Amino acid sequence: MIRLMIILFFLAGYGISYCQPPGGTNLDESKVLPYRLPDPLLMANGQKVSTLRQWRTVQRPWLYHLFEENVYGRYPTQKIRIRWTTLESGKLAEDTNILRRLVRIWLSPADTTVFIDLLLFLPAKAGNPAPLFLGYNFKGNRFVPDDPAWPVHEIISHGFGVATAWNGDIEQDNRDGWKAGIRSRLREALKIEPEEWGALGAWAWGLSRIMDYLEQDRSVDSRKIALLGHSRLGKAALWAGASDSRFSIIISNESGEGGAALSRRIYGETIRNLNDQFPYWFAPAYKKYNDHADSLPVDQHELLSLIAPRPLYVASAEEDRWSDPKGEFTSAVQAGPVYALFGKKGIGTESLPPLHQPVGETIRYHIRAGKHGILLYDWQQYLSFAEQEWKLY
Repeated sequence: MIRLMIILFFLAGYGISYCQPPGGTNLDESKVLPYRLPDPLLMANGQKVSTLRQWRTVQRPWLYHLFEENVYGRYPTQKIRIRWTTLESGKLAEDTNILRRLVRIWLSPADTTVFIDLLLFLPAKAGNPAPLFLGYNFKGNRFVPDDPAWPVHEIISHGFGVATAWNGDIEQDNRDGWKAGIRSRLREALKIEPEEWGALGAWAWGLSRIMDYLEQDRSVDSRKIALLGHSRLGKAALWAGASDSRFSIIISNESGEGGAALSRRIYGETIRNLNDQFPYWFAPAYKKYNDHADSLPVDQHELLSLIAPRPLYVASAEEDRWSDPKGEFTSAVQAGPVYALFGKKGIGTESLPPLHQPVGETIRYHIRAGKHGILLYDWQQYLSFAEQEWKLY
């Protein structure tokens, strides 16, 4: 055994990493084998990025292309014209300081059955357009007022608005969801075949269409939109943030494998776990790496790097080992060199911080006690982060 480990460490020094054999799930930190991450600043020609121009015109487009080709699928660039109408509007009966509005956003000029219903909560007394938090919900808009994952009153009390929609309006989260979702319904309009992208890509694209609407809403400050996602919707939020620079702040709450966590660090959920259970989430090519994360030409710290120089918050939960908190933290740390290229400070330490002690500046991270979920503690950190980054004190 000792001899085997010596060999593994020796080869790891040459950039060779190893994946756990199929069928097992590692939740033992001592069993994480050596791995080596690709350098987000190392260009295909072997030279290091040294200027912002090189990053913007050469390296960033190349990395983004690799994620499209190998992980999330092609992100549609075909322009579509959205339409919208207000379905409901008024103050909340239980709190007249909050305005509630339900807006239907049509995604097709000809098909009125293809739409997103966007639920907005805004401060009633705001004299200026409100900054807001945007994100999908899992259950549907009617459940949001009673959902602890969306503490609307707390968010409004800080002067922020809330915009949320059910991701099922874009594509329902099941193997046949694509048949009635936009990957099928908008195939011709977007000039993209259903198999060229996955549900995560479709959900990310839907967030950009919501942004199209928010730019037209005079009650919203569209320059200050914080895009937030939890779990699988955190994966979609990160891809949307990498694909659309209009989102001012990106927040990943326990997005795990295929989100903020490193793929090469074989701990918790793996690429195989994702593709076996959710084969419709990612691009078909992603399945090639089920047991070969070391062959993937990118890793998730490079996805986080694509968000630079915009503020980024990555958060974990101590008992959510499936999402690999250390892998999420390390990924955020390793995005730091790209942020440094812009003169921005990242995490600032390579040691996982204690519980409830956020670290970092433009990239920030915390790990809290508890299980997989988004709690009031998480929201309090995100509200403080947005206040700081947008200078709203």
